[in-house]
Amino acid sequence: MDAPLKSGNGAPARPVTGARLAARAMSVHAGARELERTLSIEFSPGELVAILGRNGSGKTLTLHTLAGLRAPVAGEVTLDGVPLGELKRRAIALRLGLLPQDLEDAFVTTAMETVLIGRHPHLALWQWETAADERLAHEALAAVDMAGFAGRRTDTLSGGEQRRVAVAALLAQQPCIFLLDEPTNHLDPHHQLVVLGLFRSLARSGHTVITTLHDPTLAARFADRVLLLHGDGRWTLGAVNEALTAATLSELYLAPMIELRQDGRRVFVSA
Repeated sequence: MDAPLKSGNGAPARPVTGARLAARAMSVHAGARELERTLSIEFSPGELVAILGRNGSGKTLTLHTLAGLRAPVAGEVTLDGVPLGELKRRAIALRLGLLPQDLEDAFVTTAMETVLIGRHPHLALWQWETAADERLAHEALAAVDMAGFAGRRTDTLSGGEQRRVAVAALLAQQPCIFLLDEPTNHLDPHHQLVVLGLFRSLARSGHTVITTLHDPTLAARFADRVLLLHGDGRWTLGAVNEALTAATLSELYLAPMIELRQDGRRVFVSA
């Protein structure tokens, strides 16, 4: 999506404010298990950071902690220098948006109604969405190749189509910072590239994108930095070309990995 989305009043989307998310000596546990020990990182506007690790290594819990949905065992997470615990959820939602790994809708709605949920942080109590909000929702659906699906019931959509509707709802929210938990879940290869290319474009325009991924090849293609989680407290952070190698991935996944090069791109496969 090269053209900017519109705001709820029909004007171009508000300029990115440069909101900064940071973790200071953050530790994450799952019960008695230490998954992440004293992670310190500042996420900068204009970059896409990929988080990789084995199943159960703490990728989702890390995102939820960064989103303020759970407190770290130690350390803190700040948004523009303010601890998340001191901010109201609406204030957070205006600057930070989370795409969960899987969504289970309790009620059947249309694709349009689902996307309009993303506008709720921008609306006053009991305020209905405006025609401008609906135009924004249509643009978000079009950005994920779902332009003709606004009236479709969500229970008639495939898993991949439902995933793209969820991405559209996040786009309609218009946060400065996007937290994405496996955004390519259920997507075919074409739409994996469409969705990640969309967020790469948003990062290029000044947003911050933080995403968990299972595929290191996609991380190598779209990310600026990578955070590797080993699931035992250890972590590695660095520029994608330096931190993402066959050696580091073999250690991360406990399986031999090899790196191939094709048309200037790096491809990682299990050996």
